[in-house]
Amino acid sequence: QVHLVESGGRLAQAGGSVRLSCAASGPTLSSYRMAWFRQAPGKEREFVSAVSWTGGSTVYADSVKGRFTMSRDYIKGTVYLQMDSLKRDDTAVYYCAAGRGPGALTTVDYWGQGTQVTVSS
Repeated sequence: QVHLVESGGRLAQAGGSVRLSCAASGPTLSSYRMAWFRQAPGKEREFVSAVSWTGGSTVYADSVKGRFTMSRDYIKGTVYLQMDSLKRDDTAVYYCAAGRGPGALTTVDYWGQGTQVTVSS
């Protein structure tokens, strides 16, 4: 069992920055890759970024590449999403996820409750 709790979502202006955190816990945590997804109003949930606890490259969706940075601190059991150069299209509920598979994950086993990011012009 893995427990995920997101925080950091808020209202921000276009061009600004927001940093999201996801506190992860569970005895099998290291078995999973960690990811961020987002869901905008009226749209399907979409992949944002993923990384492994043990290293390796970080994967990003094309829509956020160069603007968002995902990082992890295994000692703290926390993953982060630094969101810079925000656009109105980044407005969404952001979800932390733990899953398996390469790239954008092939299976998501656990979801957090989500945190709202709203970008105003």
